[in-house]
Amino acid sequence: MIQIMIKIYNTDIQSGKTSEINEFKKGSWINLVNPSNDEIKKVCDNIHIQDDFIRYSLDLEEKARIDQEDEDQTTLFVIDVPIIEKTDDSVLYTTMPLGMIVVRDDFFITVSLRKAKVIEDFEKKKIRGFSTYKKSRFILQILFANSSLFLTYLKQISKETEITEAKLKDSMKNKELLKMLSLEKSLVYFSTSLKSNEVVMEKTMKGKIIKLYEEDEDLLEDAIIENKQAMEMGKIYSDILSGTMDAYASLISNNLNVVMKFLTSITLVIAVPTMISSFFGMNLALPFENSNIGFPIIIAISVALTLFVAWWLKRKDMF
Repeated sequence: MIQIMIKIYNTDIQSGKTSEINEFKKGSWINLVNPSNDEIKKVCDNIHIQDDFIRYSLDLEEKARIDQEDEDQTTLFVIDVPIIEKTDDSVLYTTMPLGMIVVRDDFFITVSLRKAKVIEDFEKKKIRGFSTYKKSRFILQILFANSSLFLTYLKQISKETEITEAKLKDSMKNKELLKMLSLEKSLVYFSTSLKSNEVVMEKTMKGKIIKLYEEDEDLLEDAIIENKQAMEMGKIYSDILSGTMDAYASLISNNLNVVMKFLTSITLVIAVPTMISSFFGMNLALPFENSNIGFPIIIAISVALTLFVAWWLKRKDMF
């Protein structure tokens, strides 16, 4: 079930402690998860911005990008963050857009359609040295944490691929094949999102979209490096998985050919006694019809021809 919520956090300048508050205080961080129209209006009315940037971030088809509104002195960063969608039968790794909005030098807003783990880590204070009023650094910390999360999920995909492959070696079932297909799809989503995020980070580094201090530039460079590593890892895993899927497709096709060859051979072997029985069942003058041992002779001939056909097929590697 998708949770609807709005939370406001503020870091005390003197103590450095971050806590949840109930007012729109300057220097605070506003986190929106699938906000309703009333919640969007409440935020916009209190911090005096248009609702476009918030609604952009709630579009699943929104691409990673940077947009600026000079009139409201508002800057929007949209990046793709990894999420896990669980169903009854499988787990799909996919992505969704996360909006980060810098409103003048007063507020920082994050917007997403559902809870994102990268944001939950900040809410749970798992990220060291973050402050709600240091907006530029906050953005870079999210970028770095997001790239690291991609790496973590890619490693999980690799492990799940190995487990599924081991199961496939024992029994080729549709469930395992569909799991491999799902993982391959996840890698495609990740690769596309990582490339888009790289464009945003490179533009942030080159375009001076936000004010960067020396330590901020180092953090952004680390985030770019992490993102590149995730891209390379995703490409390697994707190539391996694609090759594995092709190999299993060829193996399944070969197994089908073996089964069809075996069934064809069985059909030919069974056809021999059937054909002989058909000949001697005709209402015509035939050999051994007046013999007392005619039936055993016909059976012997059928067995001999059947064994000969089976031997010949075996020699031709049809069995």
